[in-house]
Amino acid sequence: MSGPDNRPATGGEATQTVSSGVLLAGGAFALWGVLPLFYKALGHVPVLDVLAHRGIWALVFLALIVTLTRRWAIVVGALTSPRVLGLLVVTGVLIGGNWGGFIYAVDAGRVLEASLGYFINPMMNVALGVVLLGERLNGPQKAAIACAALGVLNQVILIGTVPWIALFLATSFAAYGYLRKTVSVESLDGLFVEMLVLAPLMIGYLVWAEGPALGFAGADAWTIMLLLLTGPFTAIPLLLFAAGARRIHLATLGILQFIAPSIMFLMAVFLFGEPFMLANALTFGLIWTGLAVFAWDAWRNR
Repeated sequence: MSGPDNRPATGGEATQTVSSGVLLAGGAFALWGVLPLFYKALGHVPVLDVLAHRGIWALVFLALIVTLTRRWAIVVGALTSPRVLGLLVVTGVLIGGNWGGFIYAVDAGRVLEASLGYFINPMMNVALGVVLLGERLNGPQKAAIACAALGVLNQVILIGTVPWIALFLATSFAAYGYLRKTVSVESLDGLFVEMLVLAPLMIGYLVWAEGPALGFAGADAWTIMLLLLTGPFTAIPLLLFAAGARRIHLATLGILQFIAPSIMFLMAVFLFGEPFMLANALTFGLIWTGLAVFAWDAWRNR
């Protein structure tokens, strides 16, 4: 690790860098964790309308950031590369679908299931590596994935429902993360291109569903403000995450990512009053056991 003048960082400098990285990345996950509160306030707006507004205003906000940071050359490079652009179209569809699934979960009062999906996600990433890259699992990883699978099976048998929201969120986000790693474009620029290619679809949907006013006609000032804030609420955590991830180990980042679903879990049970039965406790207990093994293995191999 080097300082700004390319000198090796001293122990104090390295500690400060790691501490700032933890604060930045932790702040990003905390903001993602409280997002259900934000989308609950938009519960009176149709889910697809909220999703479309989120994409449009995220694009506008990111365009401002790209301009201020003078990154248009990178964006143009991504747009003129057929391979990069093609992959970003696919990842744009995946992240858009993930956002839609999350907004639907909040609107339907299923934040608990959404939190389950993001708890499962790290182990889904490992499973994708096995299926797509032929990676081999070590013993702790096998145990962690087995616990997660048992948790989902318990949900199906004892509660009688397939946690499709959790599985969709975990799978779509894992696939998004896998494909984004194959594109040599940073998260900020990549998300801008993803939203840019989806913008015609989003704007077209709003015009079709709500008319040229895009749903603002007749809306109260509070609703309009919330819809406009979907852009910053999407981009700011991403910027914090990108800044923090560069300063800390992946193992540390892997532990911090549990902040978001933990906050969602607590809000779902204690704030939103979603039902949490013994069968749910067993499901989450199995998932958390798998995560504990997974986290221990990541730290052990750091």
